[in-house]
Amino acid sequence: MKSKLFEERNLSMLMDFYELTMANGYFEKGMDDTIVYFDMFYRKNPDAGGFSIVAGLEQVIEYVKNLKFSEEDISYLRSRKIFSEDFLKYLKNFKFTGDIYAIPEGTPVFPYEPLLTVRAKAIEAQLLETMILLTINHQSLIATKANRIVRAAKGRAVMEFGARRAQGFDAAIYGARAAYIGGVVGTATTLADEIFGVPALGTMAHSWIQMFECEYEAFKAYAENYPDDCTLLIDTYNVINSGISNAIKVAKKVLEPMGKRLKGVRLDSGDIAYLSNRCREILDEAGLKDCKIVASNSLDEYIITDLLDQGAKVNSFGVGERLITAKSEPVFGGVYKLAAIEENGKIIPKIKISENAEKVTNPGFKKVWRLFDKNTNKAIADVITLANEVIDDTKPYVIFDEIHTWKKKTVTKFFAHNLQVPIFKNGECVYDVPTLDEIKLYSKNQIDNLWNEVKRFTNPHQYYVDLSEELWKCKQKMINQFSFK
Repeated sequence: MKSKLFEERNLSMLMDFYELTMANGYFEKGMDDTIVYFDMFYRKNPDAGGFSIVAGLEQVIEYVKNLKFSEEDISYLRSRKIFSEDFLKYLKNFKFTGDIYAIPEGTPVFPYEPLLTVRAKAIEAQLLETMILLTINHQSLIATKANRIVRAAKGRAVMEFGARRAQGFDAAIYGARAAYIGGVVGTATTLADEIFGVPALGTMAHSWIQMFECEYEAFKAYAENYPDDCTLLIDTYNVINSGISNAIKVAKKVLEPMGKRLKGVRLDSGDIAYLSNRCREILDEAGLKDCKIVASNSLDEYIITDLLDQGAKVNSFGVGERLITAKSEPVFGGVYKLAAIEENGKIIPKIKISENAEKVTNPGFKKVWRLFDKNTNKAIADVITLANEVIDDTKPYVIFDEIHTWKKKTVTKFFAHNLQVPIFKNGECVYDVPTLDEIKLYSKNQIDNLWNEVKRFTNPHQYYVDLSEELWKCKQKMINQFSFK
């Protein structure tokens, strides 16, 4: 279903200007029909983590489906006086006609794996660059951060509360979507619920309490309005001396006579570990053992881990700015690089050489395989191969380190799964986009297939991502060929 946000605006010109200057150049040099292959990949996991979670594919699909240039767009480009009229006519009738392959949203992924591959005419592939990068970079970053926080909470619910600190409204809305894929139970961003079905959650701010003559009257009014879902913010004045006692008073005098129970209390400041323990004691003594304690206030995976290690009696967490901005490392760093072109029906690999070893690309049209242990269903390693290769999981398979090639491992009793799936064929979408809840569940199941050592926050085990022997030989040959020119 077409997103409401895409209905209201044309994002076709959301691209780097050099995409248009290169496209015009390809057109003028007669290269517009040249078939090319571009890979979108990233080089390191955020927060020195063991893996990332890919997200944003649905929005890429929407963009490609709706990519067209309006009369206003053409007029603007004409006003720049650098584009030929024939090229502008080409843009006026533009339609994507190529193929796209991608790793499904929610999949745990690793550096240098092609998250998305475009096979298309040169201009078509080039014009997609910015939108692919900004969409997948942003949502993968937030999904990854959200999952770290969710894992830190050890089964306790995490809510995304960050819209007011996000870098713009798109970051808030799509960030909420990505956070849901990462495992949060809901968001404070109402529009994310309306558009994507991410459950909108929220109760009150301190201003609600300040509007009334006293804290008790504020709590009483809220309980009368929302008796079935009453969570009270108890730190406006003093948590122990007034907040918790007024919450209990409302529970006894307002809610229980109605046959209702106080659902929860929220702590948004102070020593959360100490206050949650005292509140738990006081609530239990009052016969409110079922009343939950919610904590918020600039939380992240490290603070949550510390709180739980200190024995904090918190049932759920509201996490804002440090999630929605991925504050600790706010850039995912994905890139979009040419990997091959076609000449007379033959795929010609292309490579980017760099003084920085991490910037040397993997050439050719490729596949990404994940090898799973047949006994445990745990992921053993990933292997990037050329597209014409098939990993035969009926016999032992040797993986090896790309740099330290003597480091080898023979994998047995495994099954191999090709991670990328077709998204577009000949310009038509052939992929059934799953629901957001399906993506979220799929992501959880896939992460469960990773060993716990890979999921550590500090010094995680390095998951193997190796090249097939054929791809490795192709890469080394090209490095040697271009390094000495």
